[in-house]
Amino acid sequence: MSYDDLREFIDELEKKNLIEHIKEEVNCELEISEITARVCRKYRENSKALFFENVKNNGKISEIPVVTNIFGSTERMKLALGQENFESFGDKFLKFLKFKPSGFFEKLQVLKELNNISSYFPKIVKTGKCKEVIINEDKVDLFKFPILKLWPNDGGRFITLPMVFTKDPETGMRNVGMYRMQVFDKNTTGMHWHIHKDGAEHYRKAEKFNKKLEVAVVIGCEPASMYAATAPLPQNFDEILFAGLLREKAISMVKCETIDMKVPANAEIVLEGYVNPNERRLEGPFGDHTGYYSAIDYYPVFHITCITHKQKPIYAATVTGIPPMEDAYIGKATERLFLPFIKTIIPEIKDINLPIEGVFHNLCIVSINKKYPGHAKKVMFALWGLGQMMFTKIIIVVDADVNVQNIEDVLWVVGSRVEPKRDIITIENAPADALENASEFKFLSSKLGIDATRKWKEEVNKELNLDLAEMSEEVKKKVDEKWNKFGFN
Repeated sequence: MSYDDLREFIDELEKKNLIEHIKEEVNCELEISEITARVCRKYRENSKALFFENVKNNGKISEIPVVTNIFGSTERMKLALGQENFESFGDKFLKFLKFKPSGFFEKLQVLKELNNISSYFPKIVKTGKCKEVIINEDKVDLFKFPILKLWPNDGGRFITLPMVFTKDPETGMRNVGMYRMQVFDKNTTGMHWHIHKDGAEHYRKAEKFNKKLEVAVVIGCEPASMYAATAPLPQNFDEILFAGLLREKAISMVKCETIDMKVPANAEIVLEGYVNPNERRLEGPFGDHTGYYSAIDYYPVFHITCITHKQKPIYAATVTGIPPMEDAYIGKATERLFLPFIKTIIPEIKDINLPIEGVFHNLCIVSINKKYPGHAKKVMFALWGLGQMMFTKIIIVVDADVNVQNIEDVLWVVGSRVEPKRDIITIENAPADALENASEFKFLSSKLGIDATRKWKEEVNKELNLDLAEMSEEVKKKVDEKWNKFGFN
């Protein structure tokens, strides 16, 4: 199922009783964050999206409601992306990227496929609901929106669920990313571009030419596009096309009022503006998804030239903090969606688990079809060289018969098969996420690899007895036949 805007998705959540309306007055500073965090942690997979109807902003009730936790369960992620099986879509997307017809009949087939796929490409329209209200530069005021302050020591209010649109100054290729934005005043915010991100690369190129970089920010949109802004897509693959492929329907795009950028026509709120070259301002701290406050640092400044929005917009936000929070389920969807890509590059991999409690990329458990001595270490280095997996601090490699989704099984093999001197490796001065709080240096950290596979004779100086103590099938069958007589439920 696809949705034309955020409201249609909310309507679907209403039908399935997956959203809770909060009618009690709540403050956009800290209170919404505390309520959302409690719901996420207490109910986890059974939590609901939260629609706050009476939000206090600047001392009075705002006309704009706030919605949080819309992606905060596996069920809601499947509804949001219109996918019952994430890996199946990953396989389909991979086939789309790789398919090169050779024979006549294959070419006929690909023409048919291309005809279908062409309907998923972004569609340009003349206007959209996002332009029902247009606020020009002299009247721009971010504080009309109930932007959240999440945690007591945050540097201010933060836009936490923005789709940030930029273009490569050299190629014109569009990128859509999701980067937090601290509100500095009524018409400027921070732009938290990490040095490893595509938005930051566009900004570096603009600085090289000593030109301002135009930026559009969408707050609240149909959910496939919102997710696409977080997805680790292949370089230069358009996030809006990816959203169209996910929902099997094109995203309607409309040109901005003051900059040369196109945005989803049915967005709730659009901020238009630019980032000046060589302009930085202190940003932070901010209570991030790691559970810690990220440090104060200098980041580019976003100047807003125009705001457009629906007549009665809904403000969409996410709350970060100690896991599990809403981002946990976005991360697990990404793990499943992109597993087929990882398997294509590293085919010996059977499965991967990025545990929620391990803050996703900080801990990776991977099972492999081991084929030779030292194979586990080869996989570790391959993963560390793979896109955003470079940020992974700890990789645990197990054999294919170990269920990586079962932490009890993983801990058992780590405890029983690992000889630390032989099976643990460390790397120094490897790339680190800007939000890494435990590392000694900024953007650099050490890595840990744990080989918890069964050791082959070539990997040890003695013969190891790793035969499992398992009951015979004959005895199991006899006990099965008598089981009900033993009085167990």
